[in-house]
Amino acid sequence: MKEKVEAALNKVRPSLQADGGDVELIEVTSDGVVKVRLTGACRGCPLSQMTLKAGIEKVIKQEVPEVKEVVAV
Repeated sequence: MKEKVEAALNKVRPSLQADGGDVELIEVTSDGVVKVRLTGACRGCPLSQMTLKAGIEKVIKQEVPEVKEVVAV
């Protein structure tokens, strides 16, 4: 499942990088929680939670239905 999540992240990564940010996969737990770290401009951005839920989580759940939630660490 980790490989599928990484592939999904690669789909959103260009958009994040265009704004000076990025996302790093930290862990995929056995109960379907994906832990990521937002880096670059995303790290301190006030809209990072919206990006995480409406952008990153949405794409990951579409690509990997087993994922229940995406959280930033």
